[in-house]
Amino acid sequence: MIETSNKNNPLGEIKVSAEVLEVIIGIASLEVDGVYGMRANLSSDIRTMLGRNEHSKGVSLNTNEYGTLVDVYCYFNYGVNVPKVAKEIQENVKDQVYYMTDVELDEVNVHIVGIVPEQSTEIDVLTASDLDLGEVNK
Repeated sequence: MIETSNKNNPLGEIKVSAEVLEVIIGIASLEVDGVYGMRANLSSDIRTMLGRNEHSKGVSLNTNEYGTLVDVYCYFNYGVNVPKVAKEIQENVKDQVYYMTDVELDEVNVHIVGIVPEQSTEIDVLTASDLDLGEVNK
């Protein structure tokens, strides 16, 4: 559990579970233009097959003596400016987590797992006439 920074609350303590933060981080990452999707693992794939949305996939949250650290693993669309999109993810994640939970993240590390090319509607088929086999057949 992660406590919020509001220690002078006369009504009691507020604690936010790590799973809630992971869901917020996952959704905030997917909101950024240029992000295709998040990296999945076996457990999130099984949950998705069972019909449950898995918003925390691709997110790793760690709390240690240095603060709260987040690792985001995502796929980008082909043709985007990678540093710009990664910086937007960092800013959006920090802003959304602070806005929703009053928790300040110390680090947001973005790991680009892959680039997903645009889907082509054309099917390119290479035929023997496309190859220059003139010297081979002689």
